[in-house]
Amino acid sequence: MKIDKALISRLEILAKLKLSEAEKEELADDLNNTLQMVEKLQEVDTEGVDPLVYINEEVNKLRADKVEGMVSRTDALKNAPDNDETFFKTPKVI
Repeated sequence: MKIDKALISRLEILAKLKLSEAEKEELADDLNNTLQMVEKLQEVDTEGVDPLVYINEEVNKLRADKVEGMVSRTDALKNAPDNDETFFKTPKVI
């Protein structure tokens, strides 16, 4: 597949862009280079190669989900600049 000016113009319309002629040429060159790289990758023989699912063999070590180190409400509100004995009060932000 070759990227030409007609395709770039169509992409420009679909993406709702306004590109200068220099930008169109640069974009065409970049897309052609990308397509050449993909074609080069398709030449690689991957027969018998398993797809990569995980980078390493490590397994996550999960821990039990339990509550620890809780602070009481009165202790949490003790240093608050403004509170109503139940919640922190903060300035209204718009």
